[in-house]
Amino acid sequence: MNPGARAKRYLYLLHRWTGIVMCVLMALWFASGMVMLFVGYPKLTPAERLAALPVLALQDCRIDPGQALAAGGLPDTASLLLTTIGGRPHYVMRDGAGALATVDALTGEKRGTARREAAVRAGSAFAAGAAARYTGTMLEDRWTHSRALNPHRPLHVVELGDAAATRVYVSSTTGQVVLDAPRAERWWNFVGAWLHWLYMLKDQPVDPVWTWTVIALATAGVLSSVTGIVNGLWRWRFSGRYKNGSRTPYREGAMRWHHMLGLTFGLVLCTWIFSGLMSMNPAGIFDARGTRPDTAAMQAGSPAASRLPPGVHAILSLLAGEGFAARELEWRVLDGEPFILARGTADNTRIIRASANGYAVLGGWPEEKLRRAAARALPYPVASFEKLAAYDAWYYARDEASMYGGDARRLPALRVVFADPSATWMHIDMHTGQPELSADRSQRAGRWLFNLLHSWDLPSLLAANPLRIAVLIVLSSGGLLLSATAVVIACRRLRPARRMHPLSK
Repeated sequence: MNPGARAKRYLYLLHRWTGIVMCVLMALWFASGMVMLFVGYPKLTPAERLAALPVLALQDCRIDPGQALAAGGLPDTASLLLTTIGGRPHYVMRDGAGALATVDALTGEKRGTARREAAVRAGSAFAAGAAARYTGTMLEDRWTHSRALNPHRPLHVVELGDAAATRVYVSSTTGQVVLDAPRAERWWNFVGAWLHWLYMLKDQPVDPVWTWTVIALATAGVLSSVTGIVNGLWRWRFSGRYKNGSRTPYREGAMRWHHMLGLTFGLVLCTWIFSGLMSMNPAGIFDARGTRPDTAAMQAGSPAASRLPPGVHAILSLLAGEGFAARELEWRVLDGEPFILARGTADNTRIIRASANGYAVLGGWPEEKLRRAAARALPYPVASFEKLAAYDAWYYARDEASMYGGDARRLPALRVVFADPSATWMHIDMHTGQPELSADRSQRAGRWLFNLLHSWDLPSLLAANPLRIAVLIVLSSGGLLLSATAVVIACRRLRPARRMHPLSK
């Protein structure tokens, strides 16, 4: 056998056996991917969280921030938030190491670990007084793999008697609801994200065994699809026909359909499997290479050391006078200037700054102020600033079902491009002064090799989302049919040959 024929033979065998190994999983990936277009992995988005909170009431906020900080007892408070927990206002503070403390805004009492009764109250309040049934505590289950939940573990589990049969997870540290999972969302996830991400194999938020298992399987899928495309092109007669009168040599149904579906949808299948592999960041290829932007440097202060002097009553009265109903207040510092961020809904915020006439309620920050703060984030000069009034390929919002559905991507935003060796970009919400997205050169490569290839998430496509979803469903259906024909072929290949009994003649 000459080297060329031998190479072809090896490619055929590689496609055959990687296909046998991967065909069922690839079919499941396509089916679950279609589900994920409509139902995402459970998460509590900012919009959901704020919608479940009442407006802060003056009569329930008797403790001012300084008193709360003293009661909290954290050595270095980096953030200070006034919110509602279990129907009552509380201060939630976090130190630089991530430790949390909670203080009742009515009594000034520091709250300890949240227990069963507090979890039930929090769950009931989340669902506007619905009946709540406590079912226990857990460190992690199939819906709580997110590392963002680590400071709140163990989690209390509360089943609500609302119309959606919602399950909520309550922080044992603060008593806040940190995740909601309606029953329909949970059931759809068994054939959606939980299946797609092979979470039945995941045992903890950071699980290297799961990570490398998925990487190995996705790599096998890429090899199967690439060799399939090459083999399919070799077998297709672009000029002339086989003896059967067709351009494909296969007469039998499953092989014939597999060949033609592979030529039609093989490239799409390959790009989806490849981009899925890229989502795992194999060998850290998309990790940040240089210094990360330092948000603490942008702040140049902390609410423990520098904050606006007015008490909570004065702040809430000032906001009410401007027609703003605050559900949360957060004491912050930007570029050395203390201010208060007030949240009504996820897309409705105000900032309170000191002014010549006292204090001003504003919709956002002037660009010049944000430029000065941003320049502190890295020890390198800024190459350029750009004010974004519309989404582009780098800064854009996704729908709630997306894994990025909980990320704030408001407009206008300020893009800051640094002249550092890693070519770091940072995007700042001009309403709040909060950096919402930063990425260096290697991380931006991941945006193309994973996000674009896997989700087709260019703003122009997202703007025509119904059409985008329809196209994705058609292509996914083609990939599913291609994988299904592979399953049929694999079953026939693995079926033991039937032996004729000696006496059957």
